[in-house]
Amino acid sequence: MTVTDEALSHAPGAAGGDRSGPGGDTAGARVAAALARDLDEGFAALYEAYRGAVFSTALRLCGRWAEAEDLSAEAFLRAYRALTGYEEARIAGLRPRAWLLTILTNVWRNSLRSAARRPPPGPIEDAPDPPDPGEGVEDAAARHETGRELAGLLARLPHQQRAAVVLRHVTDLPVAEIAAVLDLPEGTVKSHISRGLARLRALRAAPGPPEADHVQPDRVQPDRSALDPEQKGGTR
Repeated sequence: MTVTDEALSHAPGAAGGDRSGPGGDTAGARVAAALARDLDEGFAALYEAYRGAVFSTALRLCGRWAEAEDLSAEAFLRAYRALTGYEEARIAGLRPRAWLLTILTNVWRNSLRSAARRPPPGPIEDAPDPPDPGEGVEDAAARHETGRELAGLLARLPHQQRAAVVLRHVTDLPVAEIAAVLDLPEGTVKSHISRGLARLRALRAAPGPPEADHVQPDRVQPDRSALDPEQKGGTR
């Protein structure tokens, strides 16, 4: 099984507009209210509601399972530390999913800065989505192969395009929410998504192994107030 044009064009939300239905954060108000009532109990609800989205996003951003676990853990740690300094009214007004993914994306960006000062890592590992206990063996094998190819292709996108494509077509966020997460205008986000998808199709169609192509990464954004969104007023 390969990553086909059909798979890309029929990814969640690919066909039309800035959907807020399937991509909507239906748990957000409930989780924010729980956090405002009791931080520890509310944080447990936050973790249960969003750990899957955070980890899947991290996995597609970095392409390595162990690194995705580290990025996810760091994002939740930073989130908890930030919440301890928030007033109740501010917590109640949070949009938890966008807020968490803002922290995660900034943690990932920071890891790119650190990686630039270290020797190159090994090849991208197999990066299937977390397993579904109800799926059959054939479906699991197909998902594994697709995940492996997709991870390799995404790793070859410039960083901003990769983040925009992952947030739109893996995490299924509306464009407006991606703009908040990446701190970019909506038009710029749409451009990154369009160019990223076109690049993925071109990479898939190109002959030769993935290693033959080298990413020309865009400039990593400067550190934004210790990577926590509360320094710029939070993602509300």
